[in-house]
Amino acid sequence: MSSDLSMQTPLGGQPLPFTPTTEARPMYWSLRRELWENRSLYLAPVIVAAVVLFATAISTIGLPSRMRAMARKPPAQRTSIVKAYDIAPAPIMLTTFIVAIFYCIDALNGERRDRSILFWKSMPVSDRTTVLAKVLIPLVVLPLIAFVLSLITQVALLLLSTAILLANGMSPVPLWTQMQFFQGVIVMVYGLTVHALWFAPIYGWLLLVSAWARRAPILWALLPLLAISAVERITFNTWLFMNMLQYRVTGAMFEAFAFTPKGSSGDVTRLSQLTPVRFLSASGLWAGLLLTVLFLIAAVRLRHKREPI
Repeated sequence: MSSDLSMQTPLGGQPLPFTPTTEARPMYWSLRRELWENRSLYLAPVIVAAVVLFATAISTIGLPSRMRAMARKPPAQRTSIVKAYDIAPAPIMLTTFIVAIFYCIDALNGERRDRSILFWKSMPVSDRTTVLAKVLIPLVVLPLIAFVLSLITQVALLLLSTAILLANGMSPVPLWTQMQFFQGVIVMVYGLTVHALWFAPIYGWLLLVSAWARRAPILWALLPLLAISAVERITFNTWLFMNMLQYRVTGAMFEAFAFTPKGSSGDVTRLSQLTPVRFLSASGLWAGLLLTVLFLIAAVRLRHKREPI
């Protein structure tokens, strides 16, 4: 990074004008730093993906008999034989969300606790770049990891199932037809993007608390929210704040997808169920993104002022 700094300050002593390259390199290395220091960011999803792949692969042993049973039923009564393949990405995505929560709550507190903040502040990387790199982990990096692992898992299961069917003298065409692989990829990308944007204020709040708290940041992140809800309940006998928190956690599915009564449990089976216009016009989305910006600005200022614990 010292070489980057020398490139920005030539012999004449005047800094070079801003260029995307000189600004992007600190961000790139800051992101790599987060992956180096937090291996659980990718190890936890990889382990869950391996477990999902192993468990679902075992279930493919009985796939030929299920295919024969399905062929004897009328089309209207045929149940999907690819349900396990459709839900395989769900545990991986849930894992990345949990990892993102724990990462954010420790991201700025941990470097003060182990005093590594002194070293990183000596580097030619601003507090703004550092905080932005940390928020890009749950907003961009973890969704990308979830997408790649989910895609690999589904492709591996599809190829394994095809091999099993061919080994039993059966055509894999019905399996591929029901799988609707490319449609599933579109839904997956859309869903990951939607949830990253919707959960942005959660990540921003946790980073802010992580930059401020000296001890037990997870408690400081939860207790004010519970206290506000309790005071509202005692004073006004309402649950408006708690309902708002619940909407922030679960509202993405209802704003970004259209569920029929039959599929109200959360199943997305058609591209027509995607409602990007409604999602992008939701006031909750933009209010959340505004809060995220405010949280991150405050986190940058706090990191600049905070000393090691």
